[in-house]
Amino acid sequence: MRFEGKLKSWNDERGFGFIESTQGGQEIFVHVKAFRTRTGRPQINQDFSFEIELGPQGKKRAKNIEVVRAVPTQASPRRESPAQWGTATLFALSLFLITFALVAVLWRSPLWFAGVYLVASVIAFLAYASDKSAARRQARRTPESTLHLLALAGGWPGALLAQQFLRHKSIKSDFRSAFWTTVILNTLGFVALCSPLGRPLWAPP
Repeated sequence: MRFEGKLKSWNDERGFGFIESTQGGQEIFVHVKAFRTRTGRPQINQDFSFEIELGPQGKKRAKNIEVVRAVPTQASPRRESPAQWGTATLFALSLFLITFALVAVLWRSPLWFAGVYLVASVIAFLAYASDKSAARRQARRTPESTLHLLALAGGWPGALLAQQFLRHKSIKSDFRSAFWTTVILNTLGFVALCSPLGRPLWAPP
């Protein structure tokens, strides 16, 4: 039985990615060796037809993959490149450092806030690294909701660095939109907690 779906992610260096079936459900692992014919580099959002088999660990993976519709060449520059994401990472981190410094000067926020961000960022970075390793091994993945909760709790700087250096979760548009929402909410929450109105919530007189 053959299925159809779109390529949602692709690691060109390691030759694998994930297809989102038109029937929904969990994304399906695909390896470069599963293509019947090679017609160039697989492209994000390219349509494929494929069969499904179980891998060594019982995980679903695509086989006998054929191209249904090629993605127009002119559309490829619209995809986010590592250089663009690197600029966004640098801008976001720099802006937050400036915000953190201003809040510390204006409202004398305690240093343990910085410790919270540092610890949460390390945990988030390790979570991304673990999820990428699991993707390679076709093992159980870290839920995206968990990654977003870590970012919301203050781990988004570490998550940004992981996306940049590990090249993980840096293309999928739905994930990126939700991630930047957590960044904005966390930053607004930090400013609100350190303000005179929010300070009594964690530092009672």
